[in-house]
Amino acid sequence: MSHAAHGPNWPARIGAGFLSLIALAFAIALAVTIGEMRIPLDTALKALGNGLFDLGLPVSPIQQGVIFDYRLSRALMAALCGGSLAISGAILQALLRNPLAEPYILGISAGASTGAVAVLILGVGGLTLGLSAGAFIGSCAALAVVALLASGAGGASDRVILSGVATSQLFNAATATIVTTLASAEQARGVMFWLLGNFGGVRWGDLWIATPIAFIGFGICMLHAKALDAFAFGADSAAALGVAVTRVRVVLFVATALMTAVMVSIVGTVGFVGLVIPHAARFLVGASHARLLPACLVGGALFMIGADILSRVLVPQQILPIGVVTALFGAPAFAVILYRARRPA
Repeated sequence: MSHAAHGPNWPARIGAGFLSLIALAFAIALAVTIGEMRIPLDTALKALGNGLFDLGLPVSPIQQGVIFDYRLSRALMAALCGGSLAISGAILQALLRNPLAEPYILGISAGASTGAVAVLILGVGGLTLGLSAGAFIGSCAALAVVALLASGAGGASDRVILSGVATSQLFNAATATIVTTLASAEQARGVMFWLLGNFGGVRWGDLWIATPIAFIGFGICMLHAKALDAFAFGADSAAALGVAVTRVRVVLFVATALMTAVMVSIVGTVGFVGLVIPHAARFLVGASHARLLPACLVGGALFMIGADILSRVLVPQQILPIGVVTALFGAPAFAVILYRARRPA
């Protein structure tokens, strides 16, 4: 059999990648048409052309401003957030060898929320960079607590998930304590709404922080794709195959915590994306992380843009928190994955 038969099918991969980018571009174009002011798709495309390439197409200044200054940044942030959380879920599932692992369930998102809320309420810093730093510290603290609890319980995979649930409750309680004791009534309302996930306040400045973090994190994970494949056989087998287990774990845990922290600091807590998308991506492209991680990036982006669209249309004249919409899909998926994980072979 020829070498090409064993090698990657590059034309198919390039074609799939091209179609994915077209789907993503269409989803973003559709997302900028939906809101309190309904804007036709052709008008939205003209506004995007004017804003990105200065084409001078005929679009009213109000529509131009709404689309380019508000809705486009929102749609792009949704794509970055969904892709980052999906990649983080895939990484955690590989490192922990547990199909239920993801930032929300392991308490990483809760830790990030606590760190961001502490910075916001205590007045240590009010800029997005300050919130992101606080969220990163909180997410790393949550990871440390999970590791401590799991090691005390023997380190079994199912115990890691239970440790994550306990850690999530711990940091959620810490967040509630900060909000109820130190925040004003107005601050408390704003924080509680933000904690449920909200893209409404996203502006272009947020993207200057989220974009490099998302793509740097994705690049780091891609560089460790083969090592992640080796973890499928366990840490000992990965070490026997030449993987520097401790270094890879530390690098990828930090990358996961950083991506999660930045997204949480900007849009709030969004759950289940890191659970649903990696499983769907494995079904479509297989378990190889060289294919899985790009599929998670695009799939997570499409999922989150779709969830953001649904948050604006499910209830007339109201916008649902994005975390509520993702939970509507994620909770049933969690039950199915849990059932399959527990089912005997």
